Order: sequence, then structure tokens, then C-alpha cells
Amino acid sequence: MRRGAPLLGGGAVAVAVLAAIAACGGGGTTLTEDSGSDAAWSWSLPANFPAPKVPADNPMSAAKVELGRFLFYDPRLSGNGEQSCGSCHLQALAFTDGRAHAVGSTGEDHPRAAQHLANVVYNATLTWANPSLVTLERQMETPLFGERPVEMGVNDRNKAAVLERLRTDTGVAGYPARFAAVFAGEAEPLRWSNVIKAIAAFERTLISGNSRYDQWLAGKATLSAAELRGMKLFFGEKAECFHCHGSFNFNDQIVHAGSRVVETPFHNTGLYNIGGTGAYPEDNRGVFELTAKAADMGAFRAPSLRNVEVTAPYMHDGSISTLAEVVATYAAGGRHIASGPHAGDGRTNPYKDGLISRIDLDGVEQADIVAFLRTLTDTDFLTDARHADPFAKN
Repeated sequence: MRRGAPLLGGGAVAVAVLAAIAACGGGGTTLTEDSGSDAAWSWSLPANFPAPKVPADNPMSAAKVELGRFLFYDPRLSGNGEQSCGSCHLQALAFTDGRAHAVGSTGEDHPRAAQHLANVVYNATLTWANPSLVTLERQMETPLFGERPVEMGVNDRNKAAVLERLRTDTGVAGYPARFAAVFAGEAEPLRWSNVIKAIAAFERTLISGNSRYDQWLAGKATLSAAELRGMKLFFGEKAECFHCHGSFNFNDQIVHAGSRVVETPFHNTGLYNIGGTGAYPEDNRGVFELTAKAADMGAFRAPSLRNVEVTAPYMHDGSISTLAEVVATYAAGGRHIASGPHAGDGRTNPYKDGLISRIDLDGVEQADIVAFLRTLTDTDFLTDARHADPFAKN
């Protein structure tokens, strides 16, 4: 929540939001992409969502998306055959897992929470704090092959064996035939680079834009008085949440097919200030871990707030349990931890974003913001059969 925009009245808020969404390049709801594969791909987009950016070397097709869906939910893709991508990305939770820390296939805790995947196709960067990971294909190498921490647990010792599980599949997935059809003409279609391409194609289809808020924008739903007050605060100068969460995707790192300038800000929100030194816990120091620059201490990506009602616990390390606590923390200008190994006053963190400061929000106003945030839940997305586990019904 940051300062610097003019105060908007209730009607002006709606006009400004609609204008901002339209400016992102949207307008149509169905776009057809010639994939050069077995079938053209048609995007069925929410009103005013822009056309997604798709890498030229990984065009979309219906068959590729369906192959990716099987792979996403298949535990055979992990080193020990026990964990799938879907183990940490549950559809009912907007493709996060409800844990403070994700747990890898070997039982090792990840220091950070699994991020939700709703509208991941529009994210300019793909992790909490790595500016260099800007494509789903490149990002996917980390959960698959990473060793600190272990996630999927695929490594040089078992890579071939994991692929062999897919090559010898005779079940409902039918991988040999699917890979041969999707990557026709390739001498070796069933290989790791194509596994990654197929999963990335599926993840690009995880588009959420039919919340009650979206329906209200379209004139098809109503919001309560509390929700409308919360919306006015969210998009207004007093609470200023919109500075980091004001795009059509309710975040501030956006990329789409029409993007010309892509900004990738990361923010220190005053969550920690260990010993008054500005430090964050050593396994969670944000962009600093890559740059070693003091100014990057505690700098993390602002996640999309779509479906935020179901993505608890919150923050990069899952250290805040409820939306009410999140709003209260921002209203205070940071978090004060009175005791323990992380004791310190985050409100005075020297590396905190300079535009994050105490906001005078009373209890009713904070509750109104929470009420508005709950209007961002897209129940259709959370139950859409196109995104569901294809093994579950078999």
C-alpha cells in the first residue's frame, strides 16, 4: 500500500479501474492462435484481459495443453515417483497448497510458500525473488531439478529412469502416443525439454477472471456496502493498495502479447527487521540473495490478489495467517516482532519501501478492505474441469 495517487470517489474508482484494464490491451474474449500443430488454439479470455504472451518456440495447441495437464498431475514425474506438480498446487486453493512452506518429494521443507498459479501466464517474473526467471519453461527447471531445496527430486542419477516411466506408460495418459502427436517430426519427442514445454502450455491456460468483482464490473452482480467501501479504500489514496496490486491481475508485474515496457519491481514491506539491522531471516532474504546489495534485502514480488481468500497463509514465508492480519500489518506500516529469533520492528526497517508507511485505518475500514478482497474469488476457476486432475476420475 503506497502513497501518491489522487483520491477517487466510488463512481470514479469504477471508471478508473475499467480504463486501466482496457489499457492493458484487452477487449476481445476469444483469440485464435495458429500453433502450427494438430489444432489451432483458441484463448477464451475474460472481458478486457489482454492476449497472453506465448514463446515462439512453444506454441499452444489443445493436444499439448492436455498432455501438460496429465504431466502436471503425474507423481511419476518426481524422482521417487510420489509427488506431482499438483501436490503443491491444488486447484481448490487457486493452485497453491495451504502451507506456510511447501514440502518437497523427500519431505524437505522449502523456505517459502508455494505461489498460486492463477493467471501465471501474465506474470513478468515467476518466483518470489528472482528477476531472471521470466518464462515458465525456464522457471520449471527449478522445481524439477533443484537440489537446495529438493522439490520434485529429479537429478542426473534418475533423469533417465523418470523418463522411462513415461515411455513405458500403458495407462490412461498414453504418453508415447501423445508426445509423438504433439511433437510430430522430432526424432525423440519424449524428452525433458518437451515435458517442460507441455506443462508450461497447460499452466498458461490457468486463467481466472470471473470473480464477483469481475461480474460487478460487467454489470452482472452487486457488491455489498462494505465491499464497495473496501473497493474505494483499495483503489484510493488513503489505503493505496492499488500501487502494488492495481492491474487487471491485482499485481504490479505484468506481461502480455502487447507489452512494450515490462516493469519488474520487488518490495521490502517491513515484514522483518532482525535486531534493528534491516536483516531478514537468512533463508528468506529476497533479491538480496542474488545481488548481495543491501537495498535488495527483503525485496519480494507482490503476488496477484486474485483468489486471495483461498490462498492463506500469506506472505512469501506464510508467516501471516489471515487476510485481516495482512491488512493490519500494512496499516501499521510493517510488522513488529517483540521477541524470539526474529525480533525487531519492521516498521523501521532501513530497506523498507519508502512509500510504505503507517495508514490511519480503523477496524471497520480494515474489515471493509478484507470484504472487498473476498470478492476476488473466482469459484468457477477453482472447480473448472479443464484444469482438474485427469487421473482422479480414472
